[in-house]
Amino acid sequence: MNFHEYASRIGLATAIVMMAPALAQNPAAADSQVRAAVETVTGAIQADAAARGGDMVKITAVVRQQFLPYTDFERTTRLALGKTWNDATPEQRQQLFQQFQSLLVRTYALSLSQLREQNVKFQFQLGRQEAGDAVVKSRVLVNGEEMQIDYRLTRTPNGWKIYDINMMGAWLIEIYRRQFGDVVARDGIDGLLKYLVRHNQVPLG
Repeated sequence: MNFHEYASRIGLATAIVMMAPALAQNPAAADSQVRAAVETVTGAIQADAAARGGDMVKITAVVRQQFLPYTDFERTTRLALGKTWNDATPEQRQQLFQQFQSLLVRTYALSLSQLREQNVKFQFQLGRQEAGDAVVKSRVLVNGEEMQIDYRLTRTPNGWKIYDINMMGAWLIEIYRRQFGDVVARDGIDGLLKYLVRHNQVPLG
């Protein structure tokens, strides 16, 4: 499976969860933070006629503005890069984080545009929870097909933040660690930056 297929499946998983209806919130709970993200993004898209109609620029802007506050994608970047993150200069780290976050935002936005008119049913269940880490499980029914998607969150001073997704038995961080490791081994850190920039320049839609 290539980079785009992995990204598409990961984005699809996130987008499905984003389409959930509003539920009662408990800000202290990890699953409630996922639900809050869903309500915020879905409500913003429905309130914007262009986004509701499939305008990718608008949908991407909504994801960036409304969904990112519920995530810790700097942690995602750091864990996905591993030793590469430690070897990078402060400037390279900032660029890697910005480009990787942009890649994730674009993937989520594209998936949202594909699912906005589909009939999606789901259930959330709080799984393993430790002092600083939690997993939220979800069962999703899309057009008669069922799948299970897990979400890992970390507790921060600002509450629980989403930083990893498990779909079809593979965590997002593990997938990108392999992808990025191959690029770095071949082209170095600057080569990975060019790789991410190139993918982020491909028009959506």
